[in-house]
This record gives sequence, C-alpha cells and structure tokens, in this order.
Amino acid sequence: MATLQAIKYNDGSLEILDQLLLPESCTYISINNVQDAWSAIREMKVRGAPAIAIVGSLSLAVELRKLAAPETKKDLHSLVKEKLDYLVTSRPTAVNMQLAAEACVKLSNDLVDKASVDAAEAKDVIVKHLEAMLANDIADNLAIGEHGARDIAKKCGNKDKLRVLTHCNTGSLATAGYGTALGVIRSLHKANFVDQVYCTETRPYNQGSRLTAFELVYEKIPATLICDDMAAAAMKEFKIDAVIVGADRVAANGDTANKIGTYQLAVLAKSHNILFYVAAPFSSIDFQIPSGQSIPIEERPHSEMTHTGSIRTAAAGINCWNPGFDVTPAELITGGIVTEKGVFKSDQLVPV
Repeated sequence: MATLQAIKYNDGSLEILDQLLLPESCTYISINNVQDAWSAIREMKVRGAPAIAIVGSLSLAVELRKLAAPETKKDLHSLVKEKLDYLVTSRPTAVNMQLAAEACVKLSNDLVDKASVDAAEAKDVIVKHLEAMLANDIADNLAIGEHGARDIAKKCGNKDKLRVLTHCNTGSLATAGYGTALGVIRSLHKANFVDQVYCTETRPYNQGSRLTAFELVYEKIPATLICDDMAAAAMKEFKIDAVIVGADRVAANGDTANKIGTYQLAVLAKSHNILFYVAAPFSSIDFQIPSGQSIPIEERPHSEMTHTGSIRTAAAGINCWNPGFDVTPAELITGGIVTEKGVFKSDQLVPV
C-alpha cells in the first residue's frame, strides 16, 4: 500500500492534507500563496520540520509562477527575500524552513550578479530550485529509512523481531513522503523485523494518536498506542529494543530539539538500557547553534491544553505552560543520529 501523501504539487498547484481534521477526514486544502502557507503552518494544518520547509517553499513557487516577469532581478530578489523571511516566522523552532530560505535567498542574490541571466530566466531558476525540494525530500527519507533500519537491526544483535517505541508524528504526514523516524520503522517493517511499534499519544496536541496511529493502521504495521505517562511501564513490560524519534533542529554538539516529551523518553531509555535514536535530514542540523541551550523553543497556545476542540477540560483561570518542544542532550542519544548520509554519533557531526 502506498504511503499517505500530505503534500500534492503539480505545475504551480499546491494542496496539503489538513492534519487538524485527521483521523476523521482526509481533506485537502489549496495553498494559493505565501500567506496561505504561513497560516497553515502556524495553525498546524501542516507540521513536521521537513514538511514545513517544503510547503513554505512551494507556496513561494506558486506565487512566482503567477507573477509576471519582474522588471529587474533586484526587484525579484527583494520579493523572494521578503516572502521567505516572513515564512520563517511561522514556527521558529524547526530549522529546515530557515535553511531552505537561506539557500534560496543566496541563489537569488547570485543570480542578481550573473549578467548572462535576465529577470525572467532568474525567476524560472528560482522556481525550479523550490520545486525540486519535494522529490529531494522523498529520496532523503528513503535513505534515512535504510540507514536507520540497518543500524538498529545490527545494534540489537540481529534479533528476528524488534519492539520499537516512537513519539509524535514523523511519517508521510510530517515530510514529503515516507518519513524520518517513521520511515526507519517502515524500512524495518519491509525487512520483516517489526514485532510491534508502540506510539505515544503525544500530548497536548495528540499527533501520535491522531496521526502516527493513523499511518500505522493505514499501512498495516503492527502497533499499539500508549499514553505518554505509560512509557516507562511499557519499556519494562514489553522489553522495548529501541526508541526512535524525529527532530526539528539538531545543534552542532548533537543536542536535539523535538516535540515536547522527547527528553523524558531519552532519560527513560537510558534508565532501561534501551537504544535511543534521532532521525532527521542533514538539513535539520544547525551548525550555527553550539548547543541545545540556544535553540528557540516555541510556546503554543494555552487552549491546546485547556480545551478538547471547543470543550473546556481544565479549570478556568489555571495558568498553563505549553512549550511545543524540549531539548534532548546529545549524551542521551545512544543509538545515533540517523540522516540520509548515514548514522552519526554527536561528535561525528561536521558540515558538508
């Protein structure tokens, strides 16, 4: 069965699967411009660091395709930079959108200085660059899946069947397709290594129960949903072999920011002597940030904790703390950081 498709793009037409409506409804919505993308990212209709970068970039491609040829390349560059700077503000913790923006702005700036290219040609070059992100991300995810599955199987002593725990959603719904941590699980399943996948509910926004569980059922991967506060008991009761999670940003020293609750899973995994892996594209590694202490942590609306849909479930007037992410220290990532370039220990991370 094919994996779910969260992003559909064809010749300047962009649609995304509205993840706020899952699992009740698979509804695609049109993204017609950068403002639509910013709102969809901010409202978490699309989420996952790779998918955020892809939808943001493709929304600019949509706008540029509709745009008449700019008068000058400088006008084009100013427009591209303004739109991308705005998109970066949608969700600041994930680094992928920022890096995608920086790469595109650099390309645009280089084209300004290239006398042999006119404004119309420069626009076409930028559009092709933005559109290439979709296919590139899928290829990267497939490589992450293969590297991670091979490494886990090897480090688990070549057991016939493995029990793996994951957190939040890192699959087709968080990327262009296939996924990062869930992509590794998919590759393990294809190789017939999976006994059972345990996915956490992932409070307060339930990406685990709404999205990861949906993907696992959709692809008929044997899986069990647990609440976040059952993780320690599950590790002991079910003899979990490995924990694998995604990442929205990895600092230069290997500290990793991911969905809130990841840090406690890493602590629990170490206590139970369980391998702990982080899976992310190499673009999630921010070599400009020395450690996790410098990673900006997004604060989410309190209503995500106090309400279920429109129904209040917490006492009115209670104060809330709702960070979207926490930081896992590099020393707790005992399995390694899985990228499309291979599996690395924290002290092996170097720019390429």
